[in-house]
Amino acid sequence: MKYHKLKAGETTGTYVMESPVTEADILQMAQQLAMSRLSKGRALTEPKQLFSHLQTLLQYHEYEVFALLLLDTKHRVIGFRELFRGTLDGACVYPREVVKIALEHNAAAVIMVHNHPSDDPEPSQADRTLTATLKNALNMVGIRILDHVVVGHEGCVSLAERGYL
Repeated sequence: MKYHKLKAGETTGTYVMESPVTEADILQMAQQLAMSRLSKGRALTEPKQLFSHLQTLLQYHEYEVFALLLLDTKHRVIGFRELFRGTLDGACVYPREVVKIALEHNAAAVIMVHNHPSDDPEPSQADRTLTATLKNALNMVGIRILDHVVVGHEGCVSLAERGYL
């Protein structure tokens, strides 16, 4: 990974600043690093790390974003796709489009993710209903939903951990 103001440090996973950076630079670098951690072929083994990467990618949007993390049969990343953008308090998610994208990428499983710009990652009744609808739609074509993660500024909530899957 190459950044214009960073270079790799002597220890793996460390970086050295070549010049002063702004907050915007730091946020951009964090998002690029998070995307690289969700790049094709990566195995997902640590839920807490996954939540951290998803939070880095989505927590600063001022509007709701719904995305899919597409996975193969061994739960390695195929890709991360933002599918729908909405308003401050909602986004229209179309099950047909979710199924279509998952099939186009030959995904065996998906992790759904969306942010709550209001900061509170607590899943709403609409989030739980959407999860059930998409689970049914994807099950019809043999694709498993492993989780639906809601991202807020203070953290992430897993609907799987809450028992909604």
